[in-house]
Amino acid sequence: MLGDVLLITDKHKKAAKIIINHINGISKLDKFVISIGGESGTGKSEISHEVAKTLNKKNILTKILHTDNFYKIHPKKRSEWRKGNGFKEVGLNEIDWNKVNECVEDFKKGRKSRQPCIDLVSQEVDELITDYNKTKVLIVDGLYALNADANFRVMIDLTYHETKKAQIKRGKETLNIERLNVLEAEHKAVQSLREKADMLINEDFDCDKTYCKINR
Repeated sequence: MLGDVLLITDKHKKAAKIIINHINGISKLDKFVISIGGESGTGKSEISHEVAKTLNKKNILTKILHTDNFYKIHPKKRSEWRKGNGFKEVGLNEIDWNKVNECVEDFKKGRKSRQPCIDLVSQEVDELITDYNKTKVLIVDGLYALNADANFRVMIDLTYHETKKAQIKRGKETLNIERLNVLEAEHKAVQSLREKADMLINEDFDCDKTYCKINR
């Protein structure tokens, strides 16, 4: 997404290091897909950025696929659409999963890929063309990223109740009644994907070792 605000701190770097250490142990990092999901304000985009940045420094070409770019409804129309259809419609079905998985397949096949890219300033949907020919790792990032076809799924195991301060700092959206209704609906949808996670990152931005499936 163009114009997104990332506030990267030591806790995000800590979580990114944990993720990288785990995937180094289970993959040769050749056409490997990582999905990093979680509720709004949990730091998933910051962590995704740090994972990608670190891997690229190691000469492992890594790119990020932001699922927030794949909403079926245009950003300028989404609020009214939700009001008209009810907040019960907020969730996984708002995302064009056929297009998401098509882009993931482009990565796996090493092809050029055409993708939507939302400009957060203008609220317009632009088009991004990226070449996956030499890309080794793809990070799928977003609220419902665990629903994507991935080799390794990470969930940031926090709720919007715990991340309100982070949302205010980022200033992406006003926390009014409408937004809180959306956050509650998103919360339910994200939690429905929790069992898909291979790793949970807890409130201390550490791996929840009581859950991690890596060694199972």
